[in-house]
Amino acid sequence: MNNRSSTDTPNDGDFASYLEGVQTSSGQASPQPTDGSENADPSADRRDQSIEDVVVHGEEPTDAFLEEWNAIQNAPELSDEELARQALSAPGDDGDPSTPE
Repeated sequence: MNNRSSTDTPNDGDFASYLEGVQTSSGQASPQPTDGSENADPSADRRDQSIEDVVVHGEEPTDAFLEEWNAIQNAPELSDEELARQALSAPGDDGDPSTPE
């Protein structure tokens, strides 16, 4: 059962505005641009762009994101035997190869 009132439901074709309103009301503010004085190396704060950044937050995909996306899409599929071999060779979080993931 959905407890949201009809006033919370976005109008047809107005989903982006709805997301912005939800982010604003939940305290998720967009980062404010800085003058660069806090960090001289901008790459130190950079993280890899995620699919969520592109799809949900509407960021323009970076070249690095597009390269990774293309590599994933063009990667050969693994056979069941290869997946089993990889699973059996991975010791898992406990580091014990006798208990593979």
